[in-house]
Amino acid sequence: MSLLELAWDILPSLLKATTVTLELTGISIAIGLILGILLALGRLYGNKPIYALATAYVEFIRGTPLLVQLFIFYFGLPSIGINISPFFSALAAFSLNSGAYQAEYFRGAIQSIKGGQMLAARSIGMSRFKGIVFIVIPQALRLVIPSWSNELIYLVKYSSLAYMVQVPELMARGKIIASRNFRTFEVFLVVAFIYLIVVLILSKILDLVEEKVKIPGLGT
Repeated sequence: MSLLELAWDILPSLLKATTVTLELTGISIAIGLILGILLALGRLYGNKPIYALATAYVEFIRGTPLLVQLFIFYFGLPSIGINISPFFSALAAFSLNSGAYQAEYFRGAIQSIKGGQMLAARSIGMSRFKGIVFIVIPQALRLVIPSWSNELIYLVKYSSLAYMVQVPELMARGKIIASRNFRTFEVFLVVAFIYLIVVLILSKILDLVEEKVKIPGLGT
């Protein structure tokens, strides 16, 4: 069987696993987005206890390997009587990890917005909360897209670690197929191309979004 014939034969199974990869990535990046914004705001506008907690969380997550965090949820929690499925173990680890990194992206984007805008908002009667929600965050969401897009791409690739905890995503399916037909090189070559295509498509979509929502005259 040639490489093209093999690819055509295993493609349906790999594409089905790709949907699991995309589902895991999509939910994780969305949860991480919300968590990242809250952490960034906590570090920039929170009081000392909130700042300390947000900073400790970000430093802990960024200072430990993602695989270790994944194993804590999959192997560690059951040892103390908390049992969750492989998918939700991976989802929790990826979401919490992504949230810490996104917090830094958003913190940088918020800090790039001139402080005079908040002063102007307060001068016209807006509360600090409204100034953050209606003035700061909308601009930060636009400015953060270039760096945030890297997090999405990384998360697509890091999702391959989920095979370590038996999540039936793309990498895991490729490993199963390779163990059955012993065409390891060819199978993982096809897997690599699928990852590449997904990344290229997402990169193009994000480029279009960035162009669509960019702030004239402000730049990113």
